[in-house]
Amino acid sequence: MSYQIPQMFSSFQDVIDQEQIIRESVKSSVQNLEQTSRTILALIQTIHQENGVKTAKEVAQKAREMFTTVRKYYEELASKIPSEQYYKYHDHWRFVTQRICFLAAFTTFIQDGRLISKSEVAEMLNVKSERTKDSFHLDLEDYLMGVLQMASELSRFAVNSVTAGDYETPCKISNFMSELDGGFRLLNLKNDSLRKKFDGLKYDIRKVEEVVYDIRIRNLSTKK
Repeated sequence: MSYQIPQMFSSFQDVIDQEQIIRESVKSSVQNLEQTSRTILALIQTIHQENGVKTAKEVAQKAREMFTTVRKYYEELASKIPSEQYYKYHDHWRFVTQRICFLAAFTTFIQDGRLISKSEVAEMLNVKSERTKDSFHLDLEDYLMGVLQMASELSRFAVNSVTAGDYETPCKISNFMSELDGGFRLLNLKNDSLRKKFDGLKYDIRKVEEVVYDIRIRNLSTKK
């Protein structure tokens, strides 16, 4: 019996070693994703400058074009995850995926004035939209967290739009965020981090509403 114990634990070490190899390989792909997302974010941040507000759509288009690189790294990452082990390694790319969802959502609003769907984001990343047995997919929580991050960025953009002399965009953002809030209120959120992030949405909405109120009280907007 005593001879079986070393053999048993030796086999455990083989499993541990193999998992470590996978984790290191995944880490490499995630680092590439993080670097690319930081580059896109740096580009997006220029929108908040006075000249950037005026050329926001052009900046957003350049950012979207950079998603071809993002797709490549997700394809690489997906190839490294063993079948049915997505959630075993999910924490490695959870936060960068949330950031990338935010970037996709923000650029889409800037260009089209609408909320990008989960399936559209998945298509941009070249991953599955829905969870299946063997798929590398876009987790719903990651998408929702990204959308909420977008809301925070939009509240900032509303303020900077006024500074740049654009009084219509804050009104559009206000209407959009009110609809977004209504959508989230349809959900019975159980996840603590997602619930906490959603709780912060009301402050972003209030910030934008104050901007819009100031615009209207000064009769700066053509829209009532």
